[in-house]
Amino acid sequence: MKLIVGLGNPGIKYKDTRHNMGYMVVDRFADDLGLMFDRHGFDSVYLIGQYFNEKFLLLKPETFMNLSGVAVKKVVDYFKIPLEDILIIYDDMALPPGTIRIKAKGSSGGQKGMQNIIDNLNSQEIKRTRIGIGEPLFSGVDYVLSKPAKEEQLLIAQAINQAKEAIKIYLKDGFTMMVSKCSGGTKTEQ
Repeated sequence: MKLIVGLGNPGIKYKDTRHNMGYMVVDRFADDLGLMFDRHGFDSVYLIGQYFNEKFLLLKPETFMNLSGVAVKKVVDYFKIPLEDILIIYDDMALPPGTIRIKAKGSSGGQKGMQNIIDNLNSQEIKRTRIGIGEPLFSGVDYVLSKPAKEEQLLIAQAINQAKEAIKIYLKDGFTMMVSKCSGGTKTEQ
């Protein structure tokens, strides 16, 4: 079973903010498949589904961003999910709005939710898709917890859609094909 994790912060206060890109991607993916986040546990909301022949667990940690690894570790331990079957989706200030970057491994790049996952799983060998939100014009914390400017919203919506489609490729054809097919208009690294 694959584990696909969308990072964000729970609650209406944070809905549609830059820091909730991961939540937005997995929500859109679930909507496309007609699925609902109908399970609660592991400090998360989640669902279990299947796409083609691949069973998956779609997870939204509710620990708040900076403690995302706590929830992810609970799920990984309980379901015995190997590191190579984990994909994390989150926002990245280092990428322009509308850009996605897919990587097989690496550092957190300063993203605290991803860093907490790396710390809790004791590995940087974790696949990830980052959604560009652009450089902050003011305090980083205030920036990521605010909603994108109107001129960025269309670009970010396109990136969310690209990331959602990339998940489908990942589940149907594997990570290598995901990287190959999603390189047009995106930046990918292995």
